[in-house]
Amino acid sequence: MTDRPGDRLRPVTLELGFTEATPGSVLISMGRTRVLCTASVDEAVPRWLRDTGRGWVTAEYAMLPGSSSDRVRRDHISGGRAKEISRLIGRSLRAGVDMELMGEVTARVDCDVIEADGGTRTAAVTGAWVALHQALEDAVEREVVALSPVIDEIAAVSVGIVDGELWLDLDYGADVSAGVDLNVVMSGRGLIVDVQGTAEKAPFSRGDLDRLLDLARSGIVELHDMQRRAVAD
Repeated sequence: MTDRPGDRLRPVTLELGFTEATPGSVLISMGRTRVLCTASVDEAVPRWLRDTGRGWVTAEYAMLPGSSSDRVRRDHISGGRAKEISRLIGRSLRAGVDMELMGEVTARVDCDVIEADGGTRTAAVTGAWVALHQALEDAVEREVVALSPVIDEIAAVSVGIVDGELWLDLDYGADVSAGVDLNVVMSGRGLIVDVQGTAEKAPFSRGDLDRLLDLARSGIVELHDMQRRAVAD
């Protein structure tokens, strides 16, 4: 545990244009957790979307071998956990995009964890939206997409109950000792996109769940504000 108040986010930074090879890129840091998110747009869609006029957003997530004190084996990079988180990021991002406005293009987002200290999937969702926004704006400028299809911000944060207290944005130390652990994804309009929660030790009440969701929303509102300012700049 740290001296940080339980209702405060860890220090957050968004470094846009972190790489030059892709039109969308951002290095998001939440405390010691750092995730590189890159995004690009292809002028094609999966076979099942051809001739529908609709686009698609997909994502891939991986922890790089040196991102943890225990080296991540390369055969785990594309394992079951990575696939589950990839699907989470993809469906979260699709909640903030109008697929019909996209037209028949595919936005691809890659989230690579450079350093892991808890909350890698939530940091990835938050950074991925910024990278996706950049890539879609670039597609509009290149006239690959007629109008920006981004309709809402998407961000995520972890919350939990640690030693009987509610905590926002858990680092690794808090996460491993948490009795309850939730990952929450919300839109800029305050709508819930995804909730993943577990009672690690003992079951928790509906009242606790409501308080955790309120705490998550307070942090996500801050993250949305950071996202808006980042893409506006």
